[in-house]
Amino acid sequence: MMTDVGLARLQFGTMIIYHFLFVPITIGMAFMLAILETRYWKTRRTEDRKVLDFFGRLFLINFAVGVVTGILQEFQFGMNWSNYSRFVGDVFGAPLAVEALAAFFMESTFIGIWIFGWDRVSPRMHAWSMWLVAIGTSLSAFWILTANSFMQEPVGYKMIKGHAAMTNFFALLGNPQLWVEFPHVEAAALTTGGFFVAAISAYFVRTQKKYRDWFTPAMTLGLLVAAVGSVLVVIMGHDQAQHLIFAQPMKMAASEALWNNSGLHASWSIVSFFNPVTRHTWFSIPIPYMLSILAYNRLTGQVRGISTLQHLYVHRYGPGYYVPPILATYWSFRFMILIGMVMAVVAVWGLWLLRTHRLVERPGFLKLMTWSIVLPSLANIAGWVMTEVGRQPWIVFGLQKTVNGVSPTVPIYEVAITFIGFTLLYLVMGIIEVGLLLKFIRLGPEANEAHLNPSEDGIVQPE
Repeated sequence: MMTDVGLARLQFGTMIIYHFLFVPITIGMAFMLAILETRYWKTRRTEDRKVLDFFGRLFLINFAVGVVTGILQEFQFGMNWSNYSRFVGDVFGAPLAVEALAAFFMESTFIGIWIFGWDRVSPRMHAWSMWLVAIGTSLSAFWILTANSFMQEPVGYKMIKGHAAMTNFFALLGNPQLWVEFPHVEAAALTTGGFFVAAISAYFVRTQKKYRDWFTPAMTLGLLVAAVGSVLVVIMGHDQAQHLIFAQPMKMAASEALWNNSGLHASWSIVSFFNPVTRHTWFSIPIPYMLSILAYNRLTGQVRGISTLQHLYVHRYGPGYYVPPILATYWSFRFMILIGMVMAVVAVWGLWLLRTHRLVERPGFLKLMTWSIVLPSLANIAGWVMTEVGRQPWIVFGLQKTVNGVSPTVPIYEVAITFIGFTLLYLVMGIIEVGLLLKFIRLGPEANEAHLNPSEDGIVQPE
C-alpha cells in the first residue's frame, strides 16, 4: 500500500525527471547555437543564418517549457517537503539565490537580446549574447548542483536546533562531490546538444537533398561535440564513481548488487539477475578485476559489500535499514553505461563516415542518427535515478532521512490530488512541446519565407 512518503517521493521523482529532460538540451543547445552563430558571423552566408534561426526556434521552445517545469519544482518543497525545506533552507538559500539572481537573469537577459537584437545590436554583440546565454545556463547548473552536492555530501555547516546552518560558503563551492558531479553533468549536456543537432541535421540530409549542403556542417559539428562529450562523460563518470567509493560506499555497493565484501581482485558484473530480498544471485556475467580498476585504478582492491556497510551505518547512525532500492540502482547504472557506449559508437562511426565521404550514401545510418536523439535523454534519466535513488534512505546523506523530510500536516489524499494535477499538466505541456518541435522541423529552415507572406497592410498572412 502506498504511503504518504512513497507518494510524495513518486511525485517528486516524476516531476524532476520530466524537468531534467529539458535542462541538458538547454545547456547543450545554447553551446551549439553559440558555435553556429560564430560560424555565421564569419561566413555571412544566408543558408547558415537560416540553419541558425531554425535551431534557435527549437531551442526557445525547449527553454520555455524547461523554465515552466522548473518553476513548479518550488511548489513541491513547500507542499510536500516542508520539513526538508526547513532543515536545509539556511544552506540552500545562498546558492539558489545566486542561481536565480545572477545565472538565470543572465540567461534571460541575453536570450532577449538574441531574439530581438538582430539588426539592433552589432553582429559581434549578437554572437556574444548567445555565448553569454551558454555561460549562464552552465552557471545555473553549477549553482543547482552546489545545492544538490550538499545532499550527497554535506560540508560547510553546523547543526543548530535540529537544522543545518551554513558556516562556510566557500566550503560548499569546494565540495568534492560538486567537482566530480558538475563536470559529469556538463559533459552529458554537451553530448545531448550535439546529438540533438546531429540527429535533426541527419534527417534533412537524408530526406531533403536541397538542404544537404545546408545541414552537413551542423551535422559534422553535432557529431564532433557528441563524440568528445561521450568520451568526457566516461572520464568524469569514472572520477565520480571513484569518489563515491569513499563518500557513499553503500550507493556503489548497491549499484553492483555486492552483498558481501569482494575479494582482493574485485570483478564487475555486466549483468546479474538476483533476488534483492533473499540476496541470492542465480546468474551473473562478471569481468575479472574490473571493479577494482573502477574503484582504485589498479588490479587489486577490496570493495565493501552491502552487509558490511549496513552494520557500519547502524553503528554510526543508529538503528535502521540503510540499503537503497537495489534493483533500481543496479539496473539504472548499467542502462546508463549501455546507452553511453552506444552514443560513443554512433558519434565516432558517424565522424568516420564523414571523413571518408560516405555518410550521405548511408541512409540507414542517417536514420539511426535521427533516432539517436533520444539516447542522451535516456542516459541522463538513468544517471539521475542512480544518483538519487542510490542515496536512499537519506534525503541529506547522514543528516536527514527521506521519511523525516515530508510535510507532517499534508494528508495523503492532498498529495494524490497534486500528483495527478501536476502529472496531467506536464503531460499537456509535453504534448504541446513535441507538437511544436515536430511542426517547426517539418516547416524546415525556410519556414518564414515559404509559409508566411506580409500583406500590403503589413499584416502577416499565410500563403
